[in-house]
Amino acid sequence: MSLLALGVSHRTAPVPMLERLTMAADAQTKLLHELTEHSAIGQALVVSTCNRVEVYVEADKFHPAVDAATEGLSRATGVTADELVPHLYVHYEDRAVQHLFSMTSGLDSMVVGEAQILGQVRQSLRAAQDEGSLGRELNDLVQTALRVGKRAHTETGIDRAGASLVSVGLDLAARSLEGLSGRTVLIVGAGSMAALAAATAARQGMSIIVTNRTPGRADALASKVGGRSIPIDSIGDGIAQADLVVSCTGAMGHLVDADVVAPARASAGNRSQVMLDLALPRDIDPEVLGVHGVTLIDLDDLGALLSDGQYEQDVEGVRRIVGAEVQNYLSSQVAAKVSPTVVALRALASEIVEDELTWFATKRPDLSPADRADVEHLVRRVVDKLMHAPTVRVKELAGEPDGEAYAEALHRLFNLDLRTVEALRTPDLEDGAR
Repeated sequence: MSLLALGVSHRTAPVPMLERLTMAADAQTKLLHELTEHSAIGQALVVSTCNRVEVYVEADKFHPAVDAATEGLSRATGVTADELVPHLYVHYEDRAVQHLFSMTSGLDSMVVGEAQILGQVRQSLRAAQDEGSLGRELNDLVQTALRVGKRAHTETGIDRAGASLVSVGLDLAARSLEGLSGRTVLIVGAGSMAALAAATAARQGMSIIVTNRTPGRADALASKVGGRSIPIDSIGDGIAQADLVVSCTGAMGHLVDADVVAPARASAGNRSQVMLDLALPRDIDPEVLGVHGVTLIDLDDLGALLSDGQYEQDVEGVRRIVGAEVQNYLSSQVAAKVSPTVVALRALASEIVEDELTWFATKRPDLSPADRADVEHLVRRVVDKLMHAPTVRVKELAGEPDGEAYAEALHRLFNLDLRTVEALRTPDLEDGAR
């Protein structure tokens, strides 16, 4: 069985598509059962948030598992496969582990470093455990990913990364506008970064207007910060009222076009206005710089300011942690594959010792109990010493390229029977997994 990760996120799909892919709890449960009932899939986990939907499976065959996961997502969400496939990403084995660890560490979030994803993955894990869709391999992998995410937040300042972008952007806007208190900001978007920007602006005494493609989400964010919402098709009116426009939707294409900004600015008397684009790809058309009185600040500007600062150090620190943890996990998985051989070899040696001691007892029934104990101790000590080097070394070599070949050599040389050992090393799963 091999690990496969398949999904759609804010990096690959526009917001309307992500909204269509949102799944209720019962739909996720149904998808878990559908996946694990497929012949190519043994275990499954579904992670669904406002910015992503991902499926992790232990797959027996790659292509049938990809097809099954794609078709399952399509049925669960009502999005046709033809619509879904252009936005899908697929990671396999090492890359799937890397992606999962990066995601739980906050590196793949719209707001880099946000810790909410840890709780969302933990909730997905519990749901899969409750539905019995996990085996030991996938359960242990996700538990490890959660530990890696916690470590990233504990050992670095990654939590500050997204906040740093917003705070530096607003600081630049404040300089251009000679202060933010008493001014009006239009927030375009209602995700994590938009919420952070709205809350920060509210604390600085700004009046908040929120617009979003989904009116309900705009209403919810506006109510949290004491602001008001407007429909997305009234964005021109919002621009006309705003001293500052902050956009961060994750949409694929410009939401704020120069041909909308120009007439809106004219109706507002062409007073100074700052536009802060926190989106990737960009939400705001760079052509707005040609509109009189408009100052545009985007991620390129912010990145230049943060490139030598704490933001880059925190992100790089998490990348190092993720890289080391991925390598440790993969090495441990390879070592685990040779464990049955090691156990079987030691079991064989122990069986031979017992047989020989039994034979020796029949040949020397006259030995005293003390002498017999000395002989047994000597024989076991010699065999243990002989077994120590090859069993330790085969575990060390397992992490090298073609490392499993050494275990296979021991298997063939000593004619080891691994069936019993494999059964013994599959105990009941912990932490609720089944």
